[in-house]
Amino acid sequence: MSVPRLPLRDELFLLGHNDDTGHPHIHRQALAIGLAGAVLIDLFLAGRIVLDPNDDRPAGERWLRLHTDQPVGDLIGDTALAAIRYGRAAPPLKAFLRAFSEDLYERTRAGLVAAGILRQITRRRLGGLARTDTYLATDSKWALVARARLRYLAAGREHPDNHTAALAGLVATLGLTSHLYLDDDTATLTERLKAIAEQHHRSVRDITAAVDAAVGDLATATYR
Repeated sequence: MSVPRLPLRDELFLLGHNDDTGHPHIHRQALAIGLAGAVLIDLFLAGRIVLDPNDDRPAGERWLRLHTDQPVGDLIGDTALAAIRYGRAAPPLKAFLRAFSEDLYERTRAGLVAAGILRQITRRRLGGLARTDTYLATDSKWALVARARLRYLAAGREHPDNHTAALAGLVATLGLTSHLYLDDDTATLTERLKAIAEQHHRSVRDITAAVDAAVGDLATATYR
């Protein structure tokens, strides 16, 4: 039985967490920016948005524009379309990623819980005074299938489709390669995944580069 393909952000969310503990592999804000990038990539691949054609501008400063405001039937994706449509001006890519990512981690997680892909587990300590909520996958197949597609790409066993190539680029950019549980050398695998992502749409590459820049801004801010 085939497993339905999840939106790019949902696959990235699952790959960004430990299967057994539910703990994120990277800082939640960094992952949220990656999720925002994944939302934009899905909208671009669905023909809903475009980037302005100014090749002289850095990737993160290129502007987002609507190609069509026809809904995609996905609450988070349609919220992003509305944010672009009703913004005061065409938003620069990196600024949009930062703004849209603010509560995107929680919204993505809530959507996965509502879809039955994650389940919430509540533990109480100190006589019930302290409460800890953990979110675990209801079935390991979702993350396993995503990892398998990346494994086949890295091994050259499959031709990269746009969705999986974009996932490869985001995973490599966010430093999640070592959590794919593959035997390959992490540095080599990261470069292989980046090379695969580089073969595809310029706009997808620019969105991924803007994610990298926005995550870098977070790291810089931490040390100020």
